[in-house]
Amino acid sequence: MIKLYDYWRSSACFRLRIGFNLKGIAYESEVVNLHPDFSEQLGASYKAINPQQRVPAVEIDGQVFSQSMAILDWMDEAYPSPAFLPKAPLDRLRARAFAETVACDIHPLNNISILGYLREVFGADKDAIGAWYATWIIRGFEALEVHARQSKTDFLFGDQPGLAEICLIPQVYNARRFNVDLAPYDRLVEIDAKCMELEAFQNAAPEAVKPD
Repeated sequence: MIKLYDYWRSSACFRLRIGFNLKGIAYESEVVNLHPDFSEQLGASYKAINPQQRVPAVEIDGQVFSQSMAILDWMDEAYPSPAFLPKAPLDRLRARAFAETVACDIHPLNNISILGYLREVFGADKDAIGAWYATWIIRGFEALEVHARQSKTDFLFGDQPGLAEICLIPQVYNARRFNVDLAPYDRLVEIDAKCMELEAFQNAAPEAVKPD
């Protein structure tokens, strides 16, 4: 059994939950509580599991691996169907670039560790944090909306969701959480709605896995 070191509100964990569900891969979840009152990721026991002290991590055949994008690549190689990427090389490039706009440009700047640093070191208040968060989502979504509108398929790069949607949907969730105006991004919102009609996305959503 694959073990996922998970936190319900982590968007990187959300990605992996979607990926596992789309592939039909069984896994068990072990909660690492990132809430500031607990910060279990910073404890010695979790550091021994993942020296980077972040989630997600996965344990596969007794070995632990980190980094959600690398784990998604492994999923697609180990479990080829359904594929996360389209067949044509240029379409694969477009899908990867779309996904990495979220995973490399938007998400890292809004990670919990960055927001905590802004509060603790620079004294940023709630409004400042919200403005910071929205800035990077807006910059990224403006570009992603252009690419999304060029798509003529049901989903972004084909007739089924893949890597691009796996990265996009958790970021749309975060945008709503921080009250970012999504009105200018009608195609992204449309894709989000299509995905959230599917059980793989519904069952991966934060509220679906939030501990009681």
